[in-house]
Amino acid sequence: RSAGATVALPFLDAMLPAGRGWGRAAAVMDKPRLIAIEQSHGAAGCTDWGSTQNLWNPAEIGRDFDLSPTSLTPLEPFRDDLTIISNTDIRMAQAFIPKEIGGDHFRSSATFLTQAHVKQTEGSDVYAGVSLDQLFAQRFGQETPIPSMQLCIENINQAGGCAYGYTCVYTDSISWASPTEPLPVIRDPRVAFEQLFGAGATHEERTNRRLANRSILDWVVGQIGELKRGLDPVDRLRLDQYLENVREMERRVELVEARNTSGEARELPEAPAGVPDSFTEHMHLMFDLQVLAFQTDMTRVFSFKLGRDSSARVYPESGSETPFHPASHHGNVEENIIDFAKINTYHVGMLPYLLGKLQAVQEGDNNLLEKTMVIYGSPMGDPNVHNHLRVPFLVMGGANGQM
Repeated sequence: RSAGATVALPFLDAMLPAGRGWGRAAAVMDKPRLIAIEQSHGAAGCTDWGSTQNLWNPAEIGRDFDLSPTSLTPLEPFRDDLTIISNTDIRMAQAFIPKEIGGDHFRSSATFLTQAHVKQTEGSDVYAGVSLDQLFAQRFGQETPIPSMQLCIENINQAGGCAYGYTCVYTDSISWASPTEPLPVIRDPRVAFEQLFGAGATHEERTNRRLANRSILDWVVGQIGELKRGLDPVDRLRLDQYLENVREMERRVELVEARNTSGEARELPEAPAGVPDSFTEHMHLMFDLQVLAFQTDMTRVFSFKLGRDSSARVYPESGSETPFHPASHHGNVEENIIDFAKINTYHVGMLPYLLGKLQAVQEGDNNLLEKTMVIYGSPMGDPNVHNHLRVPFLVMGGANGQM
């Protein structure tokens, strides 16, 4: 620590007590990690016709499934780390009484990890349930500096009522500490970075450090040099690679901020300066932050909301020029369903970046992918009719041997 900056360390062999092998430390370090990722609007393969074409779930069960017809083709390199859970319904997201009909977009997200049927209200008297990530944090997150973190990609900090008698809190929140306590989310990679690395205890300290154009690592260079002198070559290499990743993360965030404050027109004019206009770039930054957090054991739990219901964002890299929400209302036209599947494939195509990064980090006898469970899915099935049947649902990673 110095000058209001803190840099956590990754696991190093030097941290093992003298004379004891990894087996003794496993009880401390081998804790499972969780990343729960929600995408709104369901999937093309959850439609009646799309399911017959295997646009999401493969035709075969067991290990010999064929991903080629599906939107899951980007996951082929990680098929041994992939579990596809087919034909799963989220019944608690359905309308229970007539006045709830039509409000599926505005209650679904709150149901995804809670599996609770939310109370219909536009006021502060919200009621959902405790979410899966928070149950996990209660068990595995109490030993870490940050019990859990909640991230998002789109602007979801909107107060007041949304529609059909539902407050926007339900639309915006997938993580709930209690039935009445939705947890805030972070969209800006700069904010997430500074929360993880303690880059200044106050806003003034953080601003001064950025104005000085110095990396957070510059403030702790003396301690780092002293630490490295006592490490063996393997640990020294591991530490160097980690510190380079931290510095590179800082550099990327600074480049985004510089680009977005240059005066050039932005695709996302409402977004903070630290938020990239590019969906892919934003996703990669957020994934890298999650891997660094796991590597340093700052937290073991993330929830990650990729989109907001009724979002009109366009994903040109997907090959579709149709905005997300209109694309999801395909009208049962086969051509439109295939167009929507392109967006689904693009979103799934973000996951190999995360899985590869986790797999590349060795911690003791195993890598972080083997110690992590990554959930990816949606609380909606066929978005054209707003149902919650055959929802897309994947589990990836090894969950520390518990899968």
